Amino acid sequence: MNIRPENTKDHDAIQKVTYNAFENHPHHEVGSKPTEHLIVNKLRKSGALSVSLVAHEGSNIIGHIAFSPVTIAEEQCNWFGLGPVSVITERQGEGIGGQLINAGLEKLKELGAQGVVLLGEPEYYGRFGFKAEAGLILPDIPPEFFLALSLNEVTLLPSGIVSYHHSFT
Repeated sequence: MNIRPENTKDHDAIQKVTYNAFENHPHHEVGSKPTEHLIVNKLRKSGALSVSLVAHEGSNIIGHIAFSPVTIAEEQCNWFGLGPVSVITERQGEGIGGQLINAGLEKLKELGAQGVVLLGEPEYYGRFGFKAEAGLILPDIPPEFFLALSLNEVTLLPSGIVSYHHSFT
């Protein structure tokens, strides 16, 4: 398995992988259809897909991760939102998602990003250093599930309401 930046030939496969990964997801309402693949498409179309990596074996895309800019307290701040991260159902639990997360965080560091936020399970994302930060707020979300990771230990952690790109609405 290898990880690389997406290319235009990957778009259909990314959509299928993302849909597959979130179909029947336990956090979705029973019977609802996934929309995460549409978010990735909107981010790409609007130019807000800052980092987009695929995990592949040969020509088969088996995973994808997306990062897009966020604002904190209505300010651009060189922080990014992680999500979605997707691995095809039959390959989940093999560490592919973790490898995508680590590769994406490294890419963001290379680009000079200050930090990353996400909405997710603290037990899973905690292993990558993500934790709830009292000063970072995602409205209407329990604070223990809104997690952050500073990528630059020198920089003070920002505080305020975090807003994702409009593609998430």
